[in-house]
Amino acid sequence: MASTSSSSSSSQAMPFLSVPEKKTSSVDLHKFLKDHISANFSSHDAAASERELSLVRQMRSDLEKQPSPSPTSAESRLDLLRRYFRAISVVGRRLGCVSSISFTWYDAFRSNKKESLKAIGFEKAAVLFNIGAVHSQIGSAAERDTVEGRKFAYAKFQKAAGVFELLKENAVVGATVDLTAECAGMLERLMLAQAQECMFDKVIADAKGAILCSKVAKQAASFYSEAHSALTASPLDQHFDRAWVSYVQLKAAYFYAEAAALYCTDLHEKEDIGEEIARLKLAVSSLSDAKKSAKGAPSSLLEAVSKLENKMNQKLEKAVKENNQVYLMRVPPVSALAELSAAVLAQSADVEGLDISSETLFANLIPESSKKSVSKYDDMVDDVIRIQLDKIKLEKEVSKVKLQEMGLPDSISAVENGSNLPAELKAQVEAIQDRGGPDGLKVELKQLKDLRRVNLELMVQTEEMLQKEEKEDSQYRAQYKEKWERPESGVLAKNMRDRLSKYAENLKEAGVSDLRVENSMLENFVTLTILDNRPIESALPSLTRPVTYLDGSEDRTLGTLKQSLTQLETHAAQLESLEENLKELKTKDDILPKLLGGTSSEDDLFKKEIEKYNPICEEISKHIQIIEQLLSHIQAQNIEFANQFRFVEYKISFEQSLEHIRTAVAKFREIKENFSEGIKFYVSLQEVLNNLKQQSSDFVMTRSIQCHEMVEILKKKQGGWRIFGNR
Repeated sequence: MASTSSSSSSSQAMPFLSVPEKKTSSVDLHKFLKDHISANFSSHDAAASERELSLVRQMRSDLEKQPSPSPTSAESRLDLLRRYFRAISVVGRRLGCVSSISFTWYDAFRSNKKESLKAIGFEKAAVLFNIGAVHSQIGSAAERDTVEGRKFAYAKFQKAAGVFELLKENAVVGATVDLTAECAGMLERLMLAQAQECMFDKVIADAKGAILCSKVAKQAASFYSEAHSALTASPLDQHFDRAWVSYVQLKAAYFYAEAAALYCTDLHEKEDIGEEIARLKLAVSSLSDAKKSAKGAPSSLLEAVSKLENKMNQKLEKAVKENNQVYLMRVPPVSALAELSAAVLAQSADVEGLDISSETLFANLIPESSKKSVSKYDDMVDDVIRIQLDKIKLEKEVSKVKLQEMGLPDSISAVENGSNLPAELKAQVEAIQDRGGPDGLKVELKQLKDLRRVNLELMVQTEEMLQKEEKEDSQYRAQYKEKWERPESGVLAKNMRDRLSKYAENLKEAGVSDLRVENSMLENFVTLTILDNRPIESALPSLTRPVTYLDGSEDRTLGTLKQSLTQLETHAAQLESLEENLKELKTKDDILPKLLGGTSSEDDLFKKEIEKYNPICEEISKHIQIIEQLLSHIQAQNIEFANQFRFVEYKISFEQSLEHIRTAVAKFREIKENFSEGIKFYVSLQEVLNNLKQQSSDFVMTRSIQCHEMVEILKKKQGGWRIFGNR
């Protein structure tokens, strides 16, 4: 098993994001609630509830104050928020004043935006948000360099995620953006990402295997990526500070790169160098792209990203070098890489401390029997709704499967609008056409050959320079023999000649690879020409109308089938509307005031109240029955349609054409990637050879100057010897 010691490091140096609390305006709950109890119960009950009223007022007053940043104060703040949430829930449930008092709250991320609503649900949602925010703050402040600190932060972020998940399920219509389902969902993903990051720190600190660490990092990347997707979609795309978006984007790229690096550690040990290179390139590209668009991110995060990027570039350089010198493996295209596996170690925790079933606040106003009766009634309503929702869900699934089996509505669209490619495949083909299509590969092949020729010329020129210098040195050495006292050219130029030989070998291997890719292009060019069709849909078969029947039956068949499908869509939409009506009715259904108002028979009251759901249930059953009948008619109509329009033959031809296009796209990408790698290789080699040529030129020039100087010295000495001899 691969070790993680050389491939990754803990992310403890990187900061976490914490969610700020929402601020609120003061509200006098004491007076309002006292008046409400006096009016709806009695003045005696209002006087008897003075202690509870004062307690609620004090909690609301404490909640309005700015919290202290200390960890101890944060836990106290959390306790206050929970107690107040239970209190306000009791106020809505037991006193029945759910929409009588106005609350004002400011957006946590845009403090200049506020909203005022007369709804206890708004107050509860805002407090719930702050509970999640405080959990996130405590988790972010934890000391992560210790085992207990990591464990504590991990638990807090999971609790924060659980709170935001609950908020997402209870989003308030008309509230500020931070209380929307989209924002709550984004914050849940963010908290899960930070909890998963804590577990990544743990497995790294515990020196777990590279594959496990990779899976943990990959899931952290997925959580951060999901949060980033939410941040860049409506309604959040213009709401958050750019620093938040950059932070989440960088974290997503960072952990994807960590996952890839760790996975590549294992690949390297298995000597799967080709896949290692491909994954490292993809991860480095991801980091580079994220850094380019990151603005306002913390410097410590940017430093960590840059450090990881440098480390991965080093690993990539090493892997490429080993592959070129030893393994010579083919590097697969990115499209051929399987998705990295992930291990989910973080999940939203159950929300604690919010249950009011044992809450004694204002208990004197609601008899215990009434509480049990409300629970019993709620269970009855839940059963009714669950049964209806299950019926709707089943009908949706059955309809979807049956229509897919019949090829509808795609077959009708093919008749009326022509055949269409899947959007993703169409975009891929258009991108290829924008690059010049198959003929563009020929241009790249020519560029490849031109670069190869330039490299060969550089090598020949360099070799000729060195040979000429060596020949000159040898001639003078032969002429002056032992008087020619300078090092031989072969010794001094050995390093340059060795490098030249190495580059020649690389160039030879590249030539073999070029030929293989060129042959692949030529062998597959006929297949690739399908990509020249503009628009690409012109390469697809047409589902055309048959020769007109004398009685025009093909038009009637098509028209009848379209009409039935339209009716099916109408009834399916009505089912969805009825589903929403059912949920809305349950939301507004509050039996407590009627129970408190007194009734001769609880069972009679429940029976009467449940009956208000009957009209919706009957409508649901009616539409399901109509849908089933329509599906039966559509099936018969589709058989006639398919026979008249020869749909089976068209479908076979369409799938064959689709597969042809997919194959052509894949082969084009493979060949283009190989050409791109080749061009990149030759450009790099050209730079190296230019440097070597310049180095050789400098060497030859220096040797030439030295040579001429030495010849002059020797000539003078010979002249002096002759004069001395004459004397």
